[in-house]
Formats: sequence, structure tokens, C-alpha cells
Amino acid sequence: MKRIVEFSQKYRVNVRLAYYPPYHSKYNPIERTWAVLENHWNGSILDEIETALKFAQTMTWKGKHPVVKLITETYEKGVKLTKKAMEKIEEK
Repeated sequence: MKRIVEFSQKYRVNVRLAYYPPYHSKYNPIERTWAVLENHWNGSILDEIETALKFAQTMTWKGKHPVVKLITETYEKGVKLTKKAMEKIEEK
């Protein structure tokens, strides 16, 4: 943090930090996918939805491209998949 502050003061630039959730489990398939996507976009600025979607469509995980869709609906809280249902999704 100290080096970031020194850098921003020296070069007179504004730095905006993005904080990630404190929990990042290698056992959670969603988190593993996000890790692959973060490495794939390699610090690029995702300032438009189309940019983020294109990065997501071109990444690979376990040799496969993901199905990428823009969802504009709000999911209900507390809805969980059974282990069997999750296995079907992970097969694809």
C-alpha cells in the first residue's frame, strides 16, 4: 500500500483500488472460474459490458470455453443447487 501511495504521489495520478472478497476457495468452482478469468483478462480495463463478455467468451477452463450470457434479472436469495444438479453443470 505504501508503494502505491508513493507512486500515485510521485506521478500525480489517481489510483482506484478494487477490493476482492476475503474468501477465495480453490474448492469452489465459481471462484476457480473467476481466477482463470482474472488471469485471462490480465489487468485489462473492463469498462464496458461487451469487453467483459468478450474476455469471458475467449477464456478456457479445463480446455473448454464457457457458455457466456448477460443476465439482467435479479436472482432470488437463498436458492441452492443440489450436489447432483451442480455435477450436471460442471460436466458441460
